[in-house]
Amino acid sequence: MDGKPLDNDLSGVVEADRAHVWHHLIQHAGWTGPDAKADPRIIVEGKGMRVWDQHGKEHLDAVSGGVWTVNVGYGRERIANAVRDQLLKLNYFAGTAGSIPGAKFSEKLISKMPGMSRVYFTNSGTEANEKAFKMVRQIAHKRYGGKKYKILYRDRDYHGSSIAAISAGGQDQRGEQYGPFVPGFVRVPHCMEYRAQWDLEGEEYGLAAANAIEEVILAEGPDTVGALCLEPVTAGGGVITPPPGYWPRVQEICRKYDILLHIDEVVCGVGRTGTEWFGYQHYGVEPDFVTMAKGVASGYAAIACCVTNEKVFDMFQDDTSDPLNYFRDISTFGGCTAGPAAALENLAIIEEEGLLENTTKMGDYMLDQLRALKDKHKVIGDVRGKGLFLGAELVADRSTKEPAQEKMVQAVAGDCNAQGVIIGVMNRSVPGFNNTLCYSPALIATKDDIDQIIEATDKALTKVFG
Repeated sequence: MDGKPLDNDLSGVVEADRAHVWHHLIQHAGWTGPDAKADPRIIVEGKGMRVWDQHGKEHLDAVSGGVWTVNVGYGRERIANAVRDQLLKLNYFAGTAGSIPGAKFSEKLISKMPGMSRVYFTNSGTEANEKAFKMVRQIAHKRYGGKKYKILYRDRDYHGSSIAAISAGGQDQRGEQYGPFVPGFVRVPHCMEYRAQWDLEGEEYGLAAANAIEEVILAEGPDTVGALCLEPVTAGGGVITPPPGYWPRVQEICRKYDILLHIDEVVCGVGRTGTEWFGYQHYGVEPDFVTMAKGVASGYAAIACCVTNEKVFDMFQDDTSDPLNYFRDISTFGGCTAGPAAALENLAIIEEEGLLENTTKMGDYMLDQLRALKDKHKVIGDVRGKGLFLGAELVADRSTKEPAQEKMVQAVAGDCNAQGVIIGVMNRSVPGFNNTLCYSPALIATKDDIDQIIEATDKALTKVFG
């Protein structure tokens, strides 16, 4: 695509979409109701950092497929060829047996995750987290008479869209109208220093936020808590980076009370945070579970993984005389071979093109540019992030930190889109605090790409807020 109008008439496709497709996260009345004035958007093609819609309009995609997924960019022929070749050889066999790409990818993945050893294939981040939850519950029955079953989760974190995953979600609007929820999931406070819960700063704040988790454990009873599930950097809850001192103390608390540590890397994993392959690796954490999806194959095939250490794996094979003493679970599409075939090529591209290093370099550059925007626009209260995973929180008043009106924050994203730059924004997540612009351009981003993103944001902020 070169940005010129499409030669083909896609009106039939648009009408088929309007009549039959139920889109995600969108109110459809604008194009299906009696007063409809717009068409649904059809993304027709992508190349590198850019996508084209049905009108031939070019957009720079600053959110990697809309939801932090296309880490190596669009149009990677070598991934498509690897998937095609694998599908012709063997497209699927249930996970009761192995496959060549599954074994090879597992070996490659584990080589990048010291301390971890086993890969359980699933088809989505939600499902990967569900598998970890089920393992924790089964361990509770096997080892602790069913008592150590509670799973702690953090305010503002997100772990998926199933009923159990929403039960473990710290974004209350995502759960509205979907209850009642699964019992045994208990919330702990967030660690966001910008919206401080204690009159502390830096490492002292980080320690206080971690100690608040211990207070919840003690209140619930340590003998009832089986696991703690956290994002290394909170994603849709506002792109929240942990304060110094937080993660070492969290690790210490989990070990003290024999609590399994589950790190949700669905967004942060596979290079998104730069320098390291996974977000938790920046902080010296040694997890028991690591779940991942989105960037594992950059969206070229559906794949997600629940990775465990050998300690967890061994708990499911220690008594072969017990007919229930194994993980009695299956993921139908975890048996697809396209996912690991695509993931192998995805990892190779990241290595060969030095994309971890590029992510660090371009992430630092973009963070500096966002800070410059903060100096220019008083509506920006805070900028934060790690690697090419960044956020700008908009406020009505910097001194009180009153959140900017949600409709105005949405208008900034809308204006960027009109300029041909797709950015993210918190969407029906945290009541009263859906006020953060979110950025996650592909790991291939250049300075020119970032300059275009920043320029669009600058113009949109000026237009919406003055």
